Amino acid sequence: MKLNMMSVFVDDQRKAHQFYTETLGFVTGHDIPLGENTWWLTVVSPEEPEGTELLLEPAGHPAVKPYRDALIEDGIPLAQFGVDDVQAEYERLRGLGVEFTQEPTDVGTAVVAVFDDTCGNLIQIAAVKDAASQ
Repeated sequence: MKLNMMSVFVDDQRKAHQFYTETLGFVTGHDIPLGENTWWLTVVSPEEPEGTELLLEPAGHPAVKPYRDALIEDGIPLAQFGVDDVQAEYERLRGLGVEFTQEPTDVGTAVVAVFDDTCGNLIQIAAVKDAASQ
């Protein structure tokens, strides 16, 4: 068994696609129409195009809003993306206008930061430190 897809609920699939590709740097995995204003829309890392896909899932189900609202109120990220250098990625994304709710923070075994994806979610970026730098 392997992990091949994960989902994030988004308020607007096209807006999310633009943010995740143009701002974060992911590339389109699938873009398949499923009806009026709905798509099977995924993005993947350009570093691993055959790797795990991120499904930009419409947030229309009634359970989504209270779930996401509770996560945001508590400052809990919905997903985490790995980066090599959190500080450098933080600076790059801030330069593109991304709003962070948590600046780069050393948590012992990793450095993390949290941003608003503009689509209803908090996303964490993290770089795990090697044993020598802990």
